[in-house]
Amino acid sequence: MTSVSTHVLDTSRGRPAGGVPVTLAVRSGSDAAWVPHGAFETDADGRCKDLPDLPDGTTHVRLEFATEHYLADRGGGAFFPEVATVFAVEPGEHYHVPLLLNPFGYSVYRGS
Repeated sequence: MTSVSTHVLDTSRGRPAGGVPVTLAVRSGSDAAWVPHGAFETDADGRCKDLPDLPDGTTHVRLEFATEHYLADRGGGAFFPEVATVFAVEPGEHYHVPLLLNPFGYSVYRGS
């Protein structure tokens, strides 16, 4: 099985970002259409727990983080009201893809 996990850290506050909506979509092949694979929300620890395993044949994953309300609720502007990241996957691997977020920037990477 191929699996994905994620979490969001608010680097301006030095804390996990809870309550951020996250959607997961998959596709098989770079020309294929995106297929929704679930909608989630980060918990108090900034994590999305229990994301479903990816369907067989998945080659690409898209995580979309709806950051606008989270940032606005903390008194900052939302220069990036959403963050989308797309990455390639191989069968049988686990991919942990964290989002480091602040009001005027973000970074994603493959974690462990």
